[in-house]
Amino acid sequence: MSATQTKLQRAIVLATAVITIAAVTGCHKKNSGVNPSSLGPTTASTGEAPTATITADPLTIDQGQSVVLNWRTQNADTVTIDGIGPVNANGTQTVSPSTSTNFHLTAKGEGGTTDANVRVTVRVPEAPTVPSNEGDMGSEEVFHQNVKDVFFDYDSYDLRPDAQSSIAQAASYLSAHPAIRVVIGGYCDDRGSAEYNLALGENRANSARTALVNAGVAASRLRVISYGKEKQFCTEENESCWQQNRRAQFSLDR
Repeated sequence: MSATQTKLQRAIVLATAVITIAAVTGCHKKNSGVNPSSLGPTTASTGEAPTATITADPLTIDQGQSVVLNWRTQNADTVTIDGIGPVNANGTQTVSPSTSTNFHLTAKGEGGTTDANVRVTVRVPEAPTVPSNEGDMGSEEVFHQNVKDVFFDYDSYDLRPDAQSSIAQAASYLSAHPAIRVVIGGYCDDRGSAEYNLALGENRANSARTALVNAGVAASRLRVISYGKEKQFCTEENESCWQQNRRAQFSLDR
């Protein structure tokens, strides 16, 4: 081999060594990136959804009785029952609802919210029905069949003997029907001044009122008003007509 060939081979070996070193160095530089294994988890872990049940024993009670609520939950941080408030995760409680009630339980936890319900039916006794054969005792017709007007002599407000039976019948009817209230109107014939007859009419109404109170009717149920000679039942100028106008008239106080 000549000296020139020897020098050429050495140059080739040297160049090959340089290229190899450069390649190795380049590979090491590529490893300078971030290691994915050094990063944390990409999503946070979540808890399980809560579960809840609630029961009542018994489910139906009479008004005034009690019922036992029993509830169980899992994975819940807070538990509440409507009408009761916050409660333990598991428990029992005696309650006495006065009306039918829906007990609603809410359980909240890291995994969400869960509801549970139980309904307790309360039997409320019906008001007793009192049998009655009285008919429509509050009607005008029946009222006037039992509470009749009373009449007075001329220029007088004293009850006449014939009025006593009417007062007794009226008091009996009103005592049997305590819800009825009465207006007593005092009337006069058209003789005399308006002012005098207003006073006379009031005295006549008060006489009838006093007689009913003495017979047992509460005074608070009786209201008095005087019409004097303003409202005439009869307009003829004779004693028969005047007599109809001298009266105490009873009406329903609606």
